[in-house]
Amino acid sequence: MERPARLYGLWALLFCAGGGGLAAPAETQPPVTNLSVSVENLCTVTWTWNPPEGASPNCSLWYLSHFGNKQDKKITPETHRSEEVPLNERICLQVGSQCSTNESEKPSILVEKCISPPEGDPESAVTELQCVWHNLRYMKCTWLPGRNTSPDTNYTLYYWHSSLGQILQCENIYREDQHIACSFALTKVKDSNFDSSVQIMVKDNAGKIRPAFSIVPSSSHVKPDPPHIKSLSFQNGDLYVQWKNPQNFYSRCLSYQVEVNNTQAKTHDIFYVEEAKCQNSEFEGNLEGMICFMVPGVLPDTLNTVRIRVKTNKLCYEDDKLWSNWSQAMSQKANPTFYITTLLIIPVIVAAAIIVLLLYLKRLKIIIFPPIPDPGKIFKEMFGDQNDDTLHWKKYDIYEKQTKEETDSVVLIESLKRAAQ
Repeated sequence: MERPARLYGLWALLFCAGGGGLAAPAETQPPVTNLSVSVENLCTVTWTWNPPEGASPNCSLWYLSHFGNKQDKKITPETHRSEEVPLNERICLQVGSQCSTNESEKPSILVEKCISPPEGDPESAVTELQCVWHNLRYMKCTWLPGRNTSPDTNYTLYYWHSSLGQILQCENIYREDQHIACSFALTKVKDSNFDSSVQIMVKDNAGKIRPAFSIVPSSSHVKPDPPHIKSLSFQNGDLYVQWKNPQNFYSRCLSYQVEVNNTQAKTHDIFYVEEAKCQNSEFEGNLEGMICFMVPGVLPDTLNTVRIRVKTNKLCYEDDKLWSNWSQAMSQKANPTFYITTLLIIPVIVAAAIIVLLLYLKRLKIIIFPPIPDPGKIFKEMFGDQNDDTLHWKKYDIYEKQTKEETDSVVLIESLKRAAQ
């Protein structure tokens, strides 16, 4: 038992010696030297430094850098760091050296270098500087004048992104109520690889106010145009809606909101649609590039008005807060049975009205324009009728007299015959 115990003790010593050497804290390296800062474009800030002097030859140098609040910590082998930051406040970067990428390793003494905002009264800088990328075709920036500025201040907006060779000035500056706005072309097609942020700076022409800066990421602040409704149709008590998306967007990158207003039933329904496909057999026509949605339980005999709006989703963009404007409203097509019935009834009504008018036209003419009586004709009819009656009675009397005489003659002859016998 003594030999195994000694062997175990020897193995423990070797393990502790080896492990102790691996676990021993690495030697702290000297700090970096010649840390400097510079600004490129509008908001691209670059810090550069030299390796520490007297560093251990067995150390593979890595550099830890972070801002003053220990945010955006990075450990890289490069002796520089570039960041896009708005220069509206003082920004400081701290840099130290170490021999590994282990964040728990104690770095060298950190060296700090700061960059200050441009000179000028902070109250003179513009406020509420916001930029929105409309339909990936143009960018519109708006702002309010600073508190300590003259009302007649002339502002200038400059912008830059990686696709530009130089800083450009926005020429289209105008006012919108209390805000001042400027728009410039910025186009991105579906298959392009444009992923650069847009750097913005606003100042005055005279240089009396402090410049204001903003950085607009290409994956946020995107506002699509409203979609275009193509058709509405009823099938089996459901309302089928077909629309076309705005240009420059894939359907998978958009979310939808369908609003249905029924003026007769006084209902207002909003449907949120994350995925809209035209795979149902009820949808007809050319469905290429079309988006479809079925609204269930809609009464076909009532008037329904539909509007749609869209926004970007987080599948393709970082921002999903900006809804497009509502599309142009479209009302449902009336029930075809109503149209057929109307087309059949109207001709029947018109024909009946014509027949009735023809039948009563003469009577209406007599009522409206009564005939004037002829006095001569009236007297002639009156006297002519009376003479005819007189002649009639005279002829009757003659006939009666002749008949009586003939009868008397016959009776006399019969009497004479009897007497003779």
